Amino acid sequence: MKDCNLLNIQTPDDPLQAVLKQGAQQLLQQAIDIEVQALLAQYSSLTTDDGKQAVVRNGHLPERSIQTGLGDIPVKVPKVRDRSKQGIKFNSGLVPPYLKKVKAVEELLPWLYLKGVSTGDFTETLQSLLGENAPGLSASTISRLKRDWINDYEHWRKRDLSGKEYVYIWADGVYTNVRQDDRLCLLVMIGSTVDGKKELIGLVDGFRESKDSWAELITDLHHRGLKKPPKLAIGDGALGFWAAVNEHWPNTAQQRCWVHKTANVLNKLPKSMQPKVKQALHDIWQADSKDNAEKAFTSCITKFSAKYPKAMETLNKDKQEMLAFYDFPAEHWTHIRTTNPIESVFASVRLRGKKTKNCGNRETTLTMSFKLIESAQKRWKRLKGYKLLADVIQGVVFKDGEKVEQNSDQIGSAA
Repeated sequence: MKDCNLLNIQTPDDPLQAVLKQGAQQLLQQAIDIEVQALLAQYSSLTTDDGKQAVVRNGHLPERSIQTGLGDIPVKVPKVRDRSKQGIKFNSGLVPPYLKKVKAVEELLPWLYLKGVSTGDFTETLQSLLGENAPGLSASTISRLKRDWINDYEHWRKRDLSGKEYVYIWADGVYTNVRQDDRLCLLVMIGSTVDGKKELIGLVDGFRESKDSWAELITDLHHRGLKKPPKLAIGDGALGFWAAVNEHWPNTAQQRCWVHKTANVLNKLPKSMQPKVKQALHDIWQADSKDNAEKAFTSCITKFSAKYPKAMETLNKDKQEMLAFYDFPAEHWTHIRTTNPIESVFASVRLRGKKTKNCGNRETTLTMSFKLIESAQKRWKRLKGYKLLADVIQGVVFKDGEKVEQNSDQIGSAA
């Protein structure tokens, strides 16, 4: 195969693995060559005083290996010579300077830690994925990476939020074990930008889910530039968060999470009744209008209150806040009825707490959670119907998910 042996790749035992690895090396080298050719073409008109081309190829940098899911892939990055002395250099976008691992490997490390793999077991675990000759995966390396992650978190926590605006925010308190019997409460806030993208806004440790802890987070966001309150906040029934919202974001609408509410109601019922009541709850939040949802609400309470008063009292609590989503675009309902954006990410954090009694100290758990969300955030999907967020920001009124016709004066007043 042409140019197959330009770089020395150790042949693994698996022939298919060898072919894949060889093909990956070839494609990577070809892609880097295309990059350098594009740079040369960009400066092709630049010449020296004697008419020669100013920017030309000039060999390669020393060979180095990139850790990938296929094992180590050796690569040689070309160099260029700038005869014009303008400082023109070639830096590959695919293989930037000092890159030793593909980003997927960097994301794998915090994920493995949160899954319950201890620092001392990282080398063995990663060798099974990357090959026995994978360098730089010792316990000391992991410890160094953890220190880097702490710095990443501190930089992110102090970032400037000037000019930012979040239309919807999801908030929740996530409890996890640290150091034997200690409990850490992570206060998590995720927001939807004006173009429908979800972003992690806040992640701090608080004293339970108290009003003061949530208020401290909201105040910190404000001081760093987040001046505009969200149009809707989504969370469970924790009183601390809502008390802080009432104080600092009094004009923000409130939606209680249906996943939390359903769990709270079912916990007060015998198992034999849970499927029937769960279906009745689905009939409420799946109704096509607020009127029909309220009718299903009344029907459920009437049907089950006599035998299960505590469960129905729990359901009836915050009734209006349970149905707030009907005043927003129907395309957004699936996103704003629950705090699933937070719950899905933190399933891994909770799993680690169950797998091991020692989840690490406060700093480690907080930092690993940040890295996990940072990785997951890259795959979060944009809100359906995100173009309607502009109407929400302008104060357009929605009823049962549909726009209510208003004149310009009414819209301006609402905004």
